[in-house]
Amino acid sequence: MRKILLALAGAWLAGTIAVAHAKLPPPPPKSDAEKAAEAKKADEAAAKDKAELAAAQDRAVANYKKNKGIAEKPSAKAVKKK
Repeated sequence: MRKILLALAGAWLAGTIAVAHAKLPPPPPKSDAEKAAEAKKADEAAAKDKAELAAAQDRAVANYKKNKGIAEKPSAKAVKKK
């Protein structure tokens, strides 16, 4: 009985591995309209990402200027040391 169960388990494992490694058929070729729509969508996404990056960089610069301040004046001690 044990040998039969081991044989069935082995067959099941082999079948599972074979299914997992099976090749899918290639996707159908895209028409020019589909390619254009995909390119337009990619361009819009890139423009949105670029705008979001610019906004984040502007916020970072504003935060730096607010907290660390480029316009910050040197202290009196620092001026005397020079």
